[in-house]
Amino acid sequence: MNDQQLLRYARHLMLDDFGVEGQQRLLRSHALVIGAGGLGSPVAMYLGTAGVGRITVVDHDDVDLTNLQRQIAHNISRLGQPKADSVGATVAAINPDVQLRALVRRADAELLDQLVPQADVVLDCTDNFRTRHAINAACVAHRKPLVSGAAIGWDAQISVYDTRQPQAPCYACLFPPQAAVEDAACATMGVFAPLVGIVGSVQAAEALKLLAGCGQSLAGRLLMLDARCMAWDSITIARDAGCPVCGDRP
Repeated sequence: MNDQQLLRYARHLMLDDFGVEGQQRLLRSHALVIGAGGLGSPVAMYLGTAGVGRITVVDHDDVDLTNLQRQIAHNISRLGQPKADSVGATVAAINPDVQLRALVRRADAELLDQLVPQADVVLDCTDNFRTRHAINAACVAHRKPLVSGAAIGWDAQISVYDTRQPQAPCYACLFPPQAAVEDAACATMGVFAPLVGIVGSVQAAEALKLLAGCGQSLAGRLLMLDARCMAWDSITIARDAGCPVCGDRP
């Protein structure tokens, strides 16, 4: 690290179990962020300001006025612009040393199969089950840790799915892909504005711990938040040996 980086990241360097080694790991790391909306905004901003060396952001959508209630990486001057590009501009303004690649693409299986192997951690900041399952399948196939968050209305959940650990579950262990689940959209359900910031911040924290090699991740646990009363619950989740994605006979 140069003198400017030593000053910029000084508060990380002072942390027990993080220090210079942890910060250097961040500077060498590559994070893949799928989704540049309510969750992807704080995720990308915190990864960027913390010094993750390379960040790839994938989103096919454009900035809309209704997004500005909660998607803090965007502003009114960027209406109609691709969300991935908008997030890239915001991160660059915070930390120009970060190499951010913005892809205005839909995260389908083919693209994920190209991008996931290149990343050290993947963050699912999307809002539909089809894409979530595609991301999970790619992470399992390429043995990459997945930090997943979801928020709708007043409720949220966060976990880490790290199948590099033999007994750790994947996303499909908890939410089987064959289950009939109806996606809930913010357009019809609404979402409490700070909720996505809370969830995205926790996602960023989990990713940074994984990249820096410190702390204990949420692998094997699901955090759930009811923001009406700001109550957190944590449940243990186990690997399903019959899981069609990560099970003994996938």
